[in-house]
Amino acid sequence: MARSLDFDYDLILLDLLLPDMDGVEVLKALRAAGRATRVLVLTCRDKVEDRVKGLDTGADDYLAKPFDFGELLARVRALLRRTPLDVSASLLRMGDLELDTRRRYVTREGKELRLPAKQFAILEYLMRHANQVVTRQDLARHVWPSEPNASNNVIDVTVHLLRESVDRGYPVSLIQTVRGVGYQLAAVSALVPPPQSAQGVSSSQPNRAGM
Repeated sequence: MARSLDFDYDLILLDLLLPDMDGVEVLKALRAAGRATRVLVLTCRDKVEDRVKGLDTGADDYLAKPFDFGELLARVRALLRRTPLDVSASLLRMGDLELDTRRRYVTREGKELRLPAKQFAILEYLMRHANQVVTRQDLARHVWPSEPNASNNVIDVTVHLLRESVDRGYPVSLIQTVRGVGYQLAAVSALVPPPQSAQGVSSSQPNRAGM
């Protein structure tokens, strides 16, 4: 574990079956320390719940044993193609929404939002491209690098769950759907009541016609 925290690596290949501790604990410590290093998990744990746990804990990709070495290299290349973390831009803001990429911490109106890894990655990508239209293909390449052809349904469901955390219960919805294209993170004005009719306004004022 100490080695993973002592240096800033481009990528870590993490086996969950370590001799002294569970690799998941190493991953938790890495993210708790604010390290955004790309992590590719290698393990013989191939059950769906194991994959979900690994990804939700902060893994960027998950490869079950046995695997083809060529596939491993392809996944490594895909992860390394991701835009390197810009430390100076580690704190992203959009209105009352804040995302700290180093601490992997999200808040809205000061309230912490706990997001699984995929939802966090989507939100970070949208915030780095705020007020721009992001296509589903963009999200597939960035969030599912080993599955660039991730189905639109998978992407839409993940964005829907993200919206439930980010927008539900707030007067301003930040994640907008661009029909037929993708999504956009943009601050929009909350709806305001329509102006009173002229009749309603005049009825509350004294009649000055005879003055």
